[in-house]
Amino acid sequence: MKLVLNGHDERYVVEQSLMALFPGELPVYEPVAPGDDAWAAITCDEASGYLVVTADLFYHGASGVYTYGMPLTGSAFDREGQRRHAIGACFYLARREMGLPELPWGMLTGVRPDKPVTQALAAGKTPEEVRSMLETEYFVTPSRAALALETGSAALEAARGLGPQDIAVYVGIPFGPTRCAYCSFVSQSVEKSLGLVPPYVDALVAEIAAGGRMVRELGLRVRAFYMGGGTPTTLTAAQLDRVLTAFEDAFDILPCEEVTVEAGRPDTITAEKLAVLRSHGVDRVSVNPQTLEDHVLRAIGRRHTAEDVLRAMDLVASYGFPHVNMDLIAGLPEDTPEGFRRSLDRCLSFGTDNVTIHTLALKKGSRILLEKRSIPGPGEVTQMLDYAAPALRRAGLAPYYLYRQKYMSGSFENIGWCKPGSACLYNIYIMSELCSILSFGAGGSTKMVEPGTNHIERTFNLKYPKEYTERPEKAAANQAAFAAFYRALKGDR
Repeated sequence: MKLVLNGHDERYVVEQSLMALFPGELPVYEPVAPGDDAWAAITCDEASGYLVVTADLFYHGASGVYTYGMPLTGSAFDREGQRRHAIGACFYLARREMGLPELPWGMLTGVRPDKPVTQALAAGKTPEEVRSMLETEYFVTPSRAALALETGSAALEAARGLGPQDIAVYVGIPFGPTRCAYCSFVSQSVEKSLGLVPPYVDALVAEIAAGGRMVRELGLRVRAFYMGGGTPTTLTAAQLDRVLTAFEDAFDILPCEEVTVEAGRPDTITAEKLAVLRSHGVDRVSVNPQTLEDHVLRAIGRRHTAEDVLRAMDLVASYGFPHVNMDLIAGLPEDTPEGFRRSLDRCLSFGTDNVTIHTLALKKGSRILLEKRSIPGPGEVTQMLDYAAPALRRAGLAPYYLYRQKYMSGSFENIGWCKPGSACLYNIYIMSELCSILSFGAGGSTKMVEPGTNHIERTFNLKYPKEYTERPEKAAANQAAFAAFYRALKGDR
């Protein structure tokens, strides 16, 4: 879609709106010519502290125009936020004038649509005021406004339990038995790269040891540990033992309230590995079938069956993990609303206290975009999600965190559901950006959060296992940046 910006250069908010409101369209900055069938002209006129925004859209024969005005107040930073809000709102309202369907999250384009909820509640607004704000200022549908109020409230409760010295730790294992068709994460099939695993574990253990020394010197404490992937249980029992021992040796684990490991694929779960996890105090595991329909499992490149998931869940139950999560994805290739319902009902039959419902995101790095498979449309995905919410509530679960991704079917969301008292704190910390996340391993993203502010900085480990293993100086530089961030907060340069 051609974009014309008049009187401003707010490309970021315009492009984010474009991607959310017109999925698949890419920004093109060229003059509109006669005959063009996809364009948007966004004009800002600012005078005497008052902003007027006009959005003029044309898309495949449909047109919409909207003008939005508001006063600009406060600091330069405040006015910039107000300006961006006005542009995003005007873009959305012009699209609505075209007669296109309402979107569940209205004009909100970010990963964390409930973040404004947490901030507003912390500032003293009532739940009723917050819900009204979402519906009238962001055009969120009533059902999604109510959902955001629940998850935003859970985030506020988690935030109240954190101190300025609290952080979380993430350890990434970028290997899996096979690569799923929907996956775009950094993950390599072990069967194709078995030789990379031992040196990767060596480098990971060394990075964890160095990070632990740094954290102790800074006087920080770890409140949550999460090992994800890939599939961490792709490692052998001995390798899992080594990584978890490295964490315990490097960090003071007494303040750590939860230790989570994604067991993930049932074809990687063995009694020996589960025994290792329990011996290290792992109190939360995730078994992620994504579907319990065998033909859908084949369509996404899984080599296990639904029966394998059932056997894995029985084995996990025999080891007495206090908390177990199961993941499902709405909108997978070859799935149907009826098949998704069957999968969810079977997951709930285990009595698991955590269930995460993802909506399929058509990511650029995934095989799905290259394969000719039947993918459920937004209407079918809506049916899946409309079944999931009441079914989960009847089972005693409530939503406690959510996030969105680009290119999600129907512009919906991913939601973590849990029974009372069983929320995964790490998920809340990272999704609501409540504290720093110190990441280890290839593709790790360390997030540095200044408590009580919106100031966040990031560093990234090298993406692929081989380069991560061969260039430890990059991880060392990232840890130095982390230490400098906290020393600056203390005024110790």
